[in-house]
Amino acid sequence: QPWLTLAVRDVSNYLLIKKLIMKKIGTIVFVLFAYVLQAQTDTNYNLDEVVISGSRFPDKRKEVAQKIDVIKLEAIAFSNSNTTADLLQQSGKVLVQKSQQGGGSPIIRGFEASRILLVVDGVRLNNAIYRAGHLQNIITMDPSILAKAEIAYGPSSVVYGSDALGGVIHFHTRNPDLLSEDENPFSGGAMLRYASAANSMAGNLHFNVASKKVASFTSVSYSDFGDLKVGSVENGEYGNFNFRPYYVVTNNGVDELVKNDDKTIQVQSGYTQYDVLEKLLYQQNNKISHLLNFQYSTSTDIPRYDRLTDPLNDDSLRSAQWYYGPQERLMAAYEFKYQSVNKLFDMAHLTASYQAIEESRHDRRYGRTTLNHRTENVGVIGFNFDFSKSIKNSNIRYGLESYLNDVSSIAEAENIEDGTFEPLDTRYPDGGSTMNNFAGYISHNLKFGAGKWILNDGIRYNYNVLTAKFTDKSFFPFPYDEINQSNGALTGSLGLIYSPDNATRVALNGSTGFRTPNIDDLTKVFESEPGTIVVPNPDIKPEYTYNIDLNMVKVFADRVELELTGFYTIATNYFSTQPSTFEGEDSIMYDGELSQVLTTGNSASAYLYGFNAGIDIKISDMFSFASYITYTYGRIKTDSTPYPLDHIPPMYGRTSFNFKTDKIHAELFALYNGWKRIEDYNIVGGEDNEQYATVDGMPAWYTLNLKASYTIKDWLEVQAGCENILDLNYRVFASGIGAPGRNLFLALRTKF
Repeated sequence: QPWLTLAVRDVSNYLLIKKLIMKKIGTIVFVLFAYVLQAQTDTNYNLDEVVISGSRFPDKRKEVAQKIDVIKLEAIAFSNSNTTADLLQQSGKVLVQKSQQGGGSPIIRGFEASRILLVVDGVRLNNAIYRAGHLQNIITMDPSILAKAEIAYGPSSVVYGSDALGGVIHFHTRNPDLLSEDENPFSGGAMLRYASAANSMAGNLHFNVASKKVASFTSVSYSDFGDLKVGSVENGEYGNFNFRPYYVVTNNGVDELVKNDDKTIQVQSGYTQYDVLEKLLYQQNNKISHLLNFQYSTSTDIPRYDRLTDPLNDDSLRSAQWYYGPQERLMAAYEFKYQSVNKLFDMAHLTASYQAIEESRHDRRYGRTTLNHRTENVGVIGFNFDFSKSIKNSNIRYGLESYLNDVSSIAEAENIEDGTFEPLDTRYPDGGSTMNNFAGYISHNLKFGAGKWILNDGIRYNYNVLTAKFTDKSFFPFPYDEINQSNGALTGSLGLIYSPDNATRVALNGSTGFRTPNIDDLTKVFESEPGTIVVPNPDIKPEYTYNIDLNMVKVFADRVELELTGFYTIATNYFSTQPSTFEGEDSIMYDGELSQVLTTGNSASAYLYGFNAGIDIKISDMFSFASYITYTYGRIKTDSTPYPLDHIPPMYGRTSFNFKTDKIHAELFALYNGWKRIEDYNIVGGEDNEQYATVDGMPAWYTLNLKASYTIKDWLEVQAGCENILDLNYRVFASGIGAPGRNLFLALRTKF
């Protein structure tokens, strides 16, 4: 550019250079790196990378209009994250809320929980009781078994159906490897890791047994987390709000407050988890394969840390006990793949799955003898039929889907003094509930203009039937015995991609999404926060989103990749918690406390917009630099002044420097969040948890982190690092537990 040429020629004019640099710093960085570092080396950036999330079939990423990020196997292992929630947080691409150490609720484009679809190996994890608040279900996905994780941004309902409003997080677990020539039929690996922040130990053992037609992959993981230690360095005037000055212990049936000798230790936050994966592959011939996929995850009791810190008054805590029972997830799936060119399809996938999920909540108020137990069991049967057909310059994908949910909910109150039990109101209808989804979709890719233009389009119809029965109405005399609801949803997508060369991509994408009210939305009775009670609303309708986004990617000289994405989303019939009445009263007694009555209803509409930008620079064969930043803004419309939409994160990002050779990989990186001011919180029945922030909101923060690995032998690697080097005391937006302080970790990985 002329201004750059002038500045370079007149190097004596320091003030001019300084002024121009401050004004054009971004362009200078890109141009200088592209020019000075031009060299004959392989590019770090592969726009031909294959992704699955766009259509359920392998696609080149540059041919999918939707923005998709991929966290690969090497990055997953190098991260050494305790949980999959931590893996997403450390990627810098997703913000994760936590109510307890054993949790993690990803936020994508201002959508969270049941508005984000979780998928594993093509099977949807979201079930009929996924709630709109904050979820911890993602921790049942063991990071040690992941081959990669794909993050698809924006509505994805054409391919995935309900819940995919903000996006899809698709986890792909590792598959068995068949035996090839000169390979050992038995192979595997192991990992052992210690981390100081939670005094935690984690281990994984996996092995592959193979012949030329049959292969088995087995993985077993164990993770033990002690009480989490937050940072000791105060973050401005708010730096100690994560400290835990006292906690409750029960001696001989009597609750008492105990002073915490180390306020940075978040007492009552530890837990243990176990994960098992077994896959069996049978390659019948070069056209047909069969895969059995078994996954099981369970844990010990997981303390609900935020509720254990809720104050009753200045001198006491509200709860003496509050914990989730063992969180169990079992999945058994059969996948059939058939490749044969015929008139109907070139590839066919059939997936049949069964999931069994158990969740339970247990709580007891301080000074009381009644321990409440509420347990939910969900059984989910799923079928996916997906087909792909190529016709000249077109790819057509179509399929059918069905998921059948069965929910049971039981509850009882235990007297901890004499061990007796009494009836208790259930979280969901005690007569049982079902929710069944049926859908069909078709999507299409068309290349034209000598392959420089690609059109993506698709349409889906979804039909949902829900039934819930109230048998015992002694606790809440609802004016109905049964809730029945059925509804249909029609959604579509249209995207256009322009790629004049292998280094440029511009994609304009429009899409719609929907979320069908589930059993949690329609029927639950629960205490959302102290002093409030949420009651059922059988009249709630599906919510919809209408989204448009523009994604631009440019690679300069095989060295610099620049990406920018902007989006705008309108939500209608948006689910929000609203003031309500029960039997004409706006407040009722619940668990011995006068509580405001709330219900889930449809707001008129809401809007969201934002952007994310990233730059990757390959400085040399050994050094690289990367930085990403995300901004989101959201409001609920009213007749007067719009008010903040909940789940909207502050600006956040990640910046890193990498050094890599054949044996050494080191990374220095920073994670950071901007301020979330209290005036930007949704305090009208929202889920932003302003009670766990400061009076001014959630302060901005950043952490410096260093990780490294060294390959001692081909079969042995040692990894070490220090996270939150400065030991900053901080908390992630909407979280009810402080973030880890300085965390030293050491890991050994071996393969055989």
